[in-house]
Amino acid sequence: MAAGSGGSTARELFAEGLLQFLRPAVRQLDGHVHAVRESQVELREHIDSLATELCRINEDQKVALDLDPYVKKLLNARRRVVLVNNILQNAQERLRRLNHSVAKETVRRKAMLEAAGSYPQGLPGK
Repeated sequence: MAAGSGGSTARELFAEGLLQFLRPAVRQLDGHVHAVRESQVELREHIDSLATELCRINEDQKVALDLDPYVKKLLNARRRVVLVNNILQNAQERLRRLNHSVAKETVRRKAMLEAAGSYPQGLPGK
């Protein structure tokens, strides 16, 4: 029985160390995803502005310039930016859930370790 509880404690310590190791990486990744999403939104706004300006220029020109293909390309690029932004948003939400789970598990593990530490018979003597 003592060997089983020692193995369990080692497993818990390993899990705690692993959680402590992963938490900064998850937070850093979440920050990077957030920054990319912000730049995607900014890019989408610039594409919208450029498409509007091209339409305005096309209407104001006395010489017939066919800017429609360029406007269509811009709108297609905007659609792809929105798609990437949605993918990033889903990934960021998964990262938030993972970060929350890691924090929750860390608290649970710490509570278990503290509870085990308050009962000397549960840990091998030193």
